[in-house]
Amino acid sequence: QVRLVESGGGLVQAGGSLRLSCAASGTFLRLNDMGWYRQAPGKQREFVATITSGGTTHYADSVKGRFTISRDNAKNTVYLQMASLKPEDTAVYYCNAVITTINFRADASWGQGTQVTVSS
Repeated sequence: QVRLVESGGGLVQAGGSLRLSCAASGTFLRLNDMGWYRQAPGKQREFVATITSGGTTHYADSVKGRFTISRDNAKNTVYLQMASLKPEDTAVYYCNAVITTINFRADASWGQGTQVTVSS
């Protein structure tokens, strides 16, 4: 199993920046894809960005050019650097990770979420 702990959320003015972090811990063979999703009030959870263990990234169109996902494999940590924030980026941001368990099975886990609020 893997435990994901997010940090770095908060309140920021439009145009500002924030960096989210998500640290993975637990017992697993391999930490595979890691990513960020978000859920705004009254809306479904949506994809933001993912990064493979090799560093290949994918972004939602709404955040391309503004957000950057990265990871430190030595620290089992994924980051989301958010710039040029807009009020519509306001949401709870969730970290997601796909692992290979000690039984060689794929499993996915979610963090508890961190609130990001962008004021206009």
